[in-house]
Amino acid sequence: MNHQPDPIEIAAAITLDTIRDAAARISGHIVRTPLLESPRLNDALGFRLLVKPECLQHTGSFKLRGATNAVMSLDESVTDVVAFSSGNHAQAVARAASLRGMKATIVMPEDAPKMKIEGTAAYGGHVVTYDRYTESREEIGASIAAETGATLIAPFEDPRVIAGQGTVGLEIAEQCAEIGITPDHVIVCCGGGGLIAGTSLAITEMMPDTDVWAAEPEDFDDTIRSLASGNRETVPPGNRSICDAVVTPQPGAMTFAINRHTLAGGFAVSDALVLQTMATAFKHLKLVAEPGGSVALAAALDGRLPNNTTCAVAVVSGGNADAAMFEKALAAGALY
Repeated sequence: MNHQPDPIEIAAAITLDTIRDAAARISGHIVRTPLLESPRLNDALGFRLLVKPECLQHTGSFKLRGATNAVMSLDESVTDVVAFSSGNHAQAVARAASLRGMKATIVMPEDAPKMKIEGTAAYGGHVVTYDRYTESREEIGASIAAETGATLIAPFEDPRVIAGQGTVGLEIAEQCAEIGITPDHVIVCCGGGGLIAGTSLAITEMMPDTDVWAAEPEDFDDTIRSLASGNRETVPPGNRSICDAVVTPQPGAMTFAINRHTLAGGFAVSDALVLQTMATAFKHLKLVAEPGGSVALAAALDGRLPNNTTCAVAVVSGGNADAAMFEKALAAGALY
């Protein structure tokens, strides 16, 4: 009988050094995104808010970090990769694979935003669509891998991906040190948990006095409920949200093994608040943010943080919003 690797043991092996190694590996392939702020927003909120705009990343999302670290870690004998994603991981894997001359097959929901499907194809990915409500992307991806011999690059249950996403936290800590501040809080969006797992590992090591919080859509608050119960909770299959990038049905085993120890808690935000947050980011920060990429900023703008907050960082994790969705956000109007 083959021994199956223990995801908790794998998660425990991811350290700050692992994240630093990932940063060195992906340097030159990603953007070191800045920390932005708006004096008008700071005045309205009553604390200093710094925004990490991963929407300015190549492919428009933080996902490029983890995908690039994973793909660049592969043996030279690998020629084909496969991934499943609602769009941001899809584009990231396609681009990373193209950098190494590999073929990428990407399994995407048929209702994914059009620009994400187009972007994945533009980066050279072969797109296979499925019905997210009746079919399993994991099963489809595994089947393709078995048939073609392709290496699977999972969206969050992969230590190489988690370490790559952790470079967001590494950069935040380094950038805060450069301007001489220690934020009280860092808020990060959470779907499967790869970004916040890697980021929280880096933040808690480099800024131990800073709390890290998860942000999720109201009907996809599985990580928040999992933190409360101590077990990985699931999302009812009928739930819906405009935040397509973070609507995973359950936290990952690896990611939750990290997040249960590194997170202070979480905030669930409504789709209506997310739309207003997108409008606010555009008005005050000149950013185009997608719904799922806006949930952390939504929590910061909505007064969810403790009253004694003096400085916080919110990660805007992606900007791949279709024109129709962005128009809907602008119509909703900015919060401030």
